[in-house]
Amino acid sequence: MKYVTVDEMRTIDRESDKHGQTFAMLMDCAGKGVAEIVNQKYGSLTEKRVLGIVGAGHNGGDTVVACSYLLEWGWKATIYIVLPRPEDDPLITKFKSLGGQCIKVDEDPEYQKLNDLISSRPILLDGVLGTGVHLPLRGNIPDILGRIRENVIDKDIHVVAIDCPSGVDCDTGDAAEECIPAEITATMAAIKQGLLRFPAYNYVGEIQVVDIGVPKGLAAYDSIRREVVDCEMVKRCLPERPLNAHKGTFGTALVVAGSTNYTGAALLASEAAYRIGAGLVTAAVPASIHIALAGSLPEATWILLPHEMGVINSDAVKVINENIDRVTAMLFGPGFGMDDATAEFVSRLVDPNGGRQQAGLGFLPTHDESSRVKKVSLPPLVIDADGLKLLARVPQWYKRIPSLSILTPHPGEMAVLTGMKVEDIQADRVHTAEKYAHEWGHIVVLKGAHTVIASPDGHTAVIPIASPALARAGTGDVLAGLIVGLRAQGVDAFHSSIAGVWIHAQAGLRAAMRLGSTAAVLAGDVLGSVVDVLGDLEIKRT
Repeated sequence: MKYVTVDEMRTIDRESDKHGQTFAMLMDCAGKGVAEIVNQKYGSLTEKRVLGIVGAGHNGGDTVVACSYLLEWGWKATIYIVLPRPEDDPLITKFKSLGGQCIKVDEDPEYQKLNDLISSRPILLDGVLGTGVHLPLRGNIPDILGRIRENVIDKDIHVVAIDCPSGVDCDTGDAAEECIPAEITATMAAIKQGLLRFPAYNYVGEIQVVDIGVPKGLAAYDSIRREVVDCEMVKRCLPERPLNAHKGTFGTALVVAGSTNYTGAALLASEAAYRIGAGLVTAAVPASIHIALAGSLPEATWILLPHEMGVINSDAVKVINENIDRVTAMLFGPGFGMDDATAEFVSRLVDPNGGRQQAGLGFLPTHDESSRVKKVSLPPLVIDADGLKLLARVPQWYKRIPSLSILTPHPGEMAVLTGMKVEDIQADRVHTAEKYAHEWGHIVVLKGAHTVIASPDGHTAVIPIASPALARAGTGDVLAGLIVGLRAQGVDAFHSSIAGVWIHAQAGLRAAMRLGSTAAVLAGDVLGSVVDVLGDLEIKRT
């Protein structure tokens, strides 16, 4: 699903018109698609009665078309026109010819008819304002939307927004206080970027994309490199699992993680890498925490790392290098902590001769070659959590790690990496992720509500999920493990990130549904629900 600005969508419409899919044809496809959503979702209701609130723009026309199709399919439909449409509007003429009732706002000065219609129709199609709206709202529109909102809030009325909820700015995500909350937003051809921004996302409900017949090969559509991730995209990302496979077929993931204070991070990440299909997972942890972890994940192999007071120290680099030959992807960072000893480990891992040199008499550096770390080629990397903040201390760190490494910062960690303020990052998450993916040459997974995955080649993916179920310590460790597990199996960096983030988000939703509360979800619950998500994907692939 494409992720577009309002101007990009207008260009798609214009080019479609030039290539034979006229505006009238686009509108007919849009209206029919909305009607199909209504009929499929609500067709079992006892009362098949729908009210369309119609504005002056294209989405108002889509609403009239949808109501006409519903009339033909046995529904009863009424349209209430709140903004002027042409007197000879052929869409309204057809609607009336099918037996539809039409009421204009100037015939209802006290809005009594509007109130009565809303209370007697279980389905309301919101086609007042479209994607071109800029706030603040003007004229009588705030009053009308406010009255509609009062009549539908906390009532048994199903609102379907046409393209967007009225009162939403589809570029910025701003929303008027009178905005009508939708149960479903039926958006045309592509998802407008404002729908996946706050506060607008609070109003959109379930987003469904309507096929409006955009011609195949249309340059304006195909050139858009931002997409919203869906199930079909994820299925295409997952590796095949042949019947004659062995554990080597699915790669080896090395998880370098943990410290005395953050023992569970290594466990969550390692099990997640296994659950997503890696053939072998090796957990490299401070030796002091191995006993606490080993019995909880008997399937893993273990590398015991040198440490200082329970945190990985720089001597661990030699141990990692000695065990890296068969590793097909490596994760480091979860549960590291911010001690100087671990900072030195990260520095020497990515830049063997760039760390602190050993001091001799008079504090002059020695040239003892035994203190140097042998240069080895690192496998594909996933870098998470404290690993990112420690990496930021290494000069030009982005040049010292393998190209297309996967960086998984939350906004606070992104602020450390970039020097930006968190509020500036959050103000335009997509642009921020894209900018630094291009500058650094790596995949940026900017976590949070509607996680953004940006590749340096210009491709961007947005996850259409925001849930407080994932706002819990440890869930990031699960995500990092999923991504490195996919990377270990040979999935490329961008698609490992897409699939890992989407599966993780779906697992969070599943866990909340199973427990009955987003507040009750722990990271282990998310990890446990990964199995269910993968099971559904497997069924849909076969």
